[in-house]
Amino acid sequence: MSSDRFETWFDANLARILEDYFALLRFPSIGAEPAHLSDCVACAEWIKQFLGGLGFTVDLVQADAALPPVIVAERPVPGAQRTVLVYGHYDVQPVDPLEAWETPPFEPTIRSDRVYARGAQDDKGQWFALLQGLRAAIEAGATLPSVRLVLEGQEESGSGALSALAYDLRKRLAADVLLVADTGKDVSGRPAIVAGLRGVIHFTVTLHGPKYDLHSGQHGGIAPNPAQGIAELVASLHRADGAIAVEGFCDGIINPTEAEFALATENGFDEVAYQQEVGVPPVGGERGVPAIVRNAFRPTIEVNGIHGGYGGAGSKTVIPTHAFAKISCRLVPGQSPARVWECLKVHFERYCPRGLTLELTEVTGCEPGFRLPIDSPVTRVAHDILDTLDPRGAVFTWEGASIPIVARLRDLTGAAPLLVGFGMQEDRIHCPNESYSLAQFRDAAHWGCKIFPALA
Repeated sequence: MSSDRFETWFDANLARILEDYFALLRFPSIGAEPAHLSDCVACAEWIKQFLGGLGFTVDLVQADAALPPVIVAERPVPGAQRTVLVYGHYDVQPVDPLEAWETPPFEPTIRSDRVYARGAQDDKGQWFALLQGLRAAIEAGATLPSVRLVLEGQEESGSGALSALAYDLRKRLAADVLLVADTGKDVSGRPAIVAGLRGVIHFTVTLHGPKYDLHSGQHGGIAPNPAQGIAELVASLHRADGAIAVEGFCDGIINPTEAEFALATENGFDEVAYQQEVGVPPVGGERGVPAIVRNAFRPTIEVNGIHGGYGGAGSKTVIPTHAFAKISCRLVPGQSPARVWECLKVHFERYCPRGLTLELTEVTGCEPGFRLPIDSPVTRVAHDILDTLDPRGAVFTWEGASIPIVARLRDLTGAAPLLVGFGMQEDRIHCPNESYSLAQFRDAAHWGCKIFPALA
């Protein structure tokens, strides 16, 4: 389908597309929260019906009745030379703080040609737009590959169900290409082929102290304080220059090749634009290391939240019974998640403040980082197509984010990963007022309309 024909098709079908898109976004499918399990199941059932309309046979597979189902679908094409596996996720991040949303997070709203809702971009909007492109190609009678699809409901919380099922599903997911639509454009707005992602581990560290909250006047200076202790423990993770202080954590890191480094840094990093967008200068991480390298090629340990004691209005002078921190680590090629976790445990035990009891829980993710070849046949096909979508041409990027299951799917299915998405920083994924512009959605659908026939 030519670009002009696609634009005509998209405009003619926009009302139907938005109706389905909004129906999908209304499901509060927060896979990390057990209270939303029924919402995840209802969302999966809706997706099953939607995929059936595209000619897919669909199964909902559960590793456990307490976990969101994994959607496994297939649209075979007799005589097809290739099979493409599409990966995405239908779970979304929690919405807190709710009061920061301008409109309800699960009532999609269009403002200034952007759709606002939780999941509008990450990841419902991305894979749904890709499938609209597939629909356009089907209706145009294009020659297509066989398409398999796996959508999970726990990507935002470690992909537990899919990880448990992946080995048993490997034959049903075998493919030549693994197409992932959960990444972003370059900061310049040019389409991007993501040639690497960092791995991830996330966990909770808790310090337990007194049996009950203590009066800080009567017990201050005597009883160990978990809130103060968690601050000290978190501070011990980094040196004064921002470098990671956990012994052995950075062992084995594989540095980028000269070609990867040149491509990653050829357009520089606009520190002013970054500060204008996010409100702070790009000075996190290790000093003296370029921002692009810190974000794409170096590991991190980030504190996602610290909680302990009284947090309401005014004061309540107590020493709390416990305090905890939510922590995530981004990993790069060469780091073993198991080895990294052992290093972290040793560090926390060594630096646990005296008089307090350490507990490590909710260890999820545990997936390695990876980098992909930049000159494979699949990559060249994708680059040529993306060049037609933007006169400035496509670029290669290495993202600091993680999609924990991708490396495992690559190894189990034998498929060559192709990561192309159309997210932008202004979409504010994981934050209040997440959005996805209609222009980005259209670009993602246009990409889908072109890439599926090209991979046939």
